[in-house]
Parts: sequence; C-alpha cells; structure tokens
Amino acid sequence: MHVAHLSLHDFRSYAALELALEPGVTAFVGRNGQGKTNLVEAVDYLSRLGSHRVAGDAPLVRAGAEQAVVRAVVVRDGRPATLEVEVNPGRSNRARINRSPLPRAREIVGLVRTVVFAPDDLVLVKGDPSDRRRFLDDLLVLRTPRLAGVRADHDRVLKQRNSLLKTAGAARRGSSAQEGALATLDVWDDHLARVGGELLAARLDLVDALRPFVGTAYEAVARGASRADAALDYKPSFDLPDGGVHVAEGRRSPELFRDALLGALGERRRDELDRGVSLVGPHRDDLVLSLGNGELRLPVKGYASHGESWSFALALRLASYDLLRSEGDDPILVLDDVFAELDTGRRDRLAELVAGAEQVLVTAAVPEDVPAALAGARFRVADGAVTPVVDTVADAS
Repeated sequence: MHVAHLSLHDFRSYAALELALEPGVTAFVGRNGQGKTNLVEAVDYLSRLGSHRVAGDAPLVRAGAEQAVVRAVVVRDGRPATLEVEVNPGRSNRARINRSPLPRAREIVGLVRTVVFAPDDLVLVKGDPSDRRRFLDDLLVLRTPRLAGVRADHDRVLKQRNSLLKTAGAARRGSSAQEGALATLDVWDDHLARVGGELLAARLDLVDALRPFVGTAYEAVARGASRADAALDYKPSFDLPDGGVHVAEGRRSPELFRDALLGALGERRRDELDRGVSLVGPHRDDLVLSLGNGELRLPVKGYASHGESWSFALALRLASYDLLRSEGDDPILVLDDVFAELDTGRRDRLAELVAGAEQVLVTAAVPEDVPAALAGARFRVADGAVTPVVDTVADAS
C-alpha cells in the first residue's frame, strides 16, 4: 500500500497543493515552520481521522477558511482508489471513496494505514496513562476499523455518565431530583458496561498480539538487549474474571467483562457520586511497560535511562508496524523529525529496520538528519512550496 498522489485544500498552511509520490522513501526537508510536517500529518489524518500533533480538528484548517479537504490516491495491490475527507470543525466531517459519499466519516478509517514515529513518542513511556491508552486505541482501530464506532460510543457514554454523576452528587440526598438521577444512572451503567466490556476485551487481545513483536523490536533497537528484556502488561481499573485470560472461540468475551464492569460500577457508586466522575472502566486503565528479567523486572517509567526509554518507545512503534504488516498490507511509515532526537546508533538501526517498507515518508530540518539507509526521493519545503530536489550526481552519471 502506498499514496500515489496527495491533494490538500486549506489544510494547515496549504491553500492548495498537488503532490505526486512514489513507493519507497520520500524525504521532506526544510526548516521548522515551513510546512513539512503538515504533509505527513495529512496522510496520517486520512488513516485514522486524527492528528499525531493536536487533539481537535480546528488547527488543521487554514486560517480564514471554514473547512479543509485532504484527498489521496492510494494504491493497494496495484489498484488505485481515491480517498477524501472534508474537515469541518464544529460540524460533522464528510468522507468519500472514489467520489462516492460514505454514510459516516469514520467508515474511511483503516482503508489506508499509517504508523507514525515522532519526537513526542517519548510520552508513551514517560507520559500519563491516557497517552498509552490512546496508543492502544489508535492501533485497535487501524487493526479492526469497526472498533472506531465502539471507541466513539464509549467516549460519548462516559461523558453523559460523568455529567449525570455530577448532577446526582450535587442533589440533596433523598430528594426526588437525586432519586430520578440515580434511576437514570442505572441505564447509563448498562451502556458503559456494554461498550466498556467490548473495548476492554479488544485491548487485552491487542496486548497479547503485540507483546512478542515488542520484544523482538526492542532487541533490534537497543544495543545488547534480548527480546525477553521488554515486556508490556495491561493493568485494568477493576478485578477481571479469571484474571482477564478467559478466552472463548479464540477471543476474549466482551460479555464476561461487561458483567464484571457492571459489578465494579455498583461497588464504587458511592465514591463516584462523591467525586462526580466515573472511577472504573477502560478510561482508567493503563499499559504497564517494563524492562529486565524475572525479579529484576522494573517499570520503564521512573527507572529506565533516557536511552532505554527511547528504545522502548521506538519498539512500540516498530511492533505496531510489524503487527499490522503480519495481518495485511504494509502500513505507510511516517518518520516525523524523529532522527534529530536519536543518537547515532539508534538512528542507524531504526533506518535499517524500516528501509524495506513499501512507503516511508520522512521529515527533517536538514539533509544530514536523513540516514544514508533512507536514500530516495527528496523534496525541499520552504515558503509554502514543495519542490523536488534533483540528484545532480546521479544525473551526471
């Protein structure tokens, strides 16, 4: 899978852009603030309707414009398809495939798959649990696009339930207002348990699938490491039945987790009413990353060196790529200014590991930041223009 043509209209700094791309490595080189990251961000947005740089859509629309359009010709198994997303901040986005509208924009998610390496990846190791949950859920949706709807439903139900908890908690105890809110809360408990159980089961299955790829990737990027050194485990916010290992027909049962979550919500209701927030569920879980063997295994956060933390962050992204690749087409790899953050050893190892991907998009401030192993097409990005760089040495030969 690769992007053969990218079209942007009022996206970030680009009023209009038409850019032809080829398989293999393409590097966009330019000073900070010139728009090189905007290009790869647009490709990533088509993949998952989200940005690796900002949480909302408003910053994606060029100043003074009401909407942005990202369109790409994507080639899969030799067959091209045109994917398009109309970004409408504050309103519903729209999506099309080969000019035909989709009922919901999220149905375009996963048709083109990307794995992004960026300087902010260190938050996967050192950041809050929410950063690791977002990593899992983004990968979940790329792996199984229908889960985009489950994720959206969970976020909607959680918001509604938290609002109701605040209302019920603020009402005078024993009043008719509180009694009505508590009756409604039972309904929202059922909703949260249903979508939460499905999301939890999918996350646990994903962690199981990802685990061996993380070990192999860490061994590849960390000098002197073995694949047994890196581990990841899912830490739920409530006790799971059978320790969370109950598997039926090759997958975990969402219904099993639904019942367990519903019970946990009942047990914590008094605390939730006091605090006005949901205290158990997938939104409170964490992905625990650790290094070492046996009794010497320690959490990466708080114990690992800066270099070990970077190696683990890279291993998570490489493992994502390898997992997606093992289950289907090569994802498009995006390396967004990541080489400037790495020492020479990790830079070279990462470059060698990804050089064989079907399509690699690289951004860098200076040509020297692009490793030799990633030689390929190169564009200069400056003053709103994206210009091909001609290899004069190759031409002369």
